Amino acid sequence: MREQHSEEATRPDTQTESPRRPRRWGRLLLLLGLVMVLTSGVAAGALWYLNTAPEHNGDAVTFSVRRGESVQSIARRLEAEGLIRSARMLSLLSVVRGTQDRFQSGNYLIPAGLSTQAIHDFFLGGRQRLVRITIPEGWTIRRMADHLEGAGIISADEFIAATGDPEVLGRFAIAAESAQGFLYPDTYLFQEGLPASTIVAHMIERFFAVVESVYPAWQLLTPEELYETVIMASIVEREYMVPDEAPMIASVFFNRLNVGMRLESCATVVYVMTEEQGLPHPSRLFFRDLERNSAFNTYRNRGLPPAPIANPGRVALDAAFNPAESDYWFFVLRGADATRHHFSRSFQEHNEATVFYLRSPR
Repeated sequence: MREQHSEEATRPDTQTESPRRPRRWGRLLLLLGLVMVLTSGVAAGALWYLNTAPEHNGDAVTFSVRRGESVQSIARRLEAEGLIRSARMLSLLSVVRGTQDRFQSGNYLIPAGLSTQAIHDFFLGGRQRLVRITIPEGWTIRRMADHLEGAGIISADEFIAATGDPEVLGRFAIAAESAQGFLYPDTYLFQEGLPASTIVAHMIERFFAVVESVYPAWQLLTPEELYETVIMASIVEREYMVPDEAPMIASVFFNRLNVGMRLESCATVVYVMTEEQGLPHPSRLFFRDLERNSAFNTYRNRGLPPAPIANPGRVALDAAFNPAESDYWFFVLRGADATRHHFSRSFQEHNEATVFYLRSPR
């Protein structure tokens, strides 16, 4: 009876459960469907996010792909430099597309805002390989422009126009009509056909990075004070022969400037002859050259010239921002073929040094 009772007791339960089973399976399938949809949605969202470009300062970044380097290595370096969000994302993309061995080695300039997929395609095409070019210290915009055009990077006219672009100058708060003096001479990697404004901006950014290193308080200067210091640096750049004398040469010019004396820089006269009058670079200056009529001629005019006469390098910038303290007022080369100067505290001493070094048989 116990077994029969037990069977009868359980039978109603079985009968009552049977109609509910389809509803339970339906709910389970619906739940699984929702999980799959949500999972796929989350995965899709994650892939979308990992493909987007990281937040960036808006400047193009140079990046080199080494010959024979694996995609995994390239991806890790890109992530470390903040150019992609996930190295695994780029590696996975190359596997899916079968491009692991198709990344082209070379130097690239990667614009800001590129997705991981766009960077992947960038390296496949190899279109952004860069040209290495060196801009010597003391060059003017005109010489830089000719050099860039000769290297096939940009036309000279486009480069010169970009150096006077008000948008570029305003971006860096340059209180002038030209970027002359703010284009840092260095070795750069530029791609052919790169917009001239991008090249100019990159060189100006390099200039301010160097200024930051030689004079961290530069931002306390007004734009006008900064510009005057750059003008001084451009003169020092064209006057010094050995780096250790640059701060002393700067001190001479500042001493003169502070008391209203004419700077009488030969470099400004050479600028007038080569840049304004289109003459060849002179091997020597004559007294008649010192009388050339120009606002840049510091033999005729007091104070600084109206603009930089060149683009100074680190040595000249450091000297202009941190001049030596001295009571020197004059300097002259110690001979026609010398590289060092003799510094004098009086005009009489200067005249004697001039006779001794330039007119004596030595």
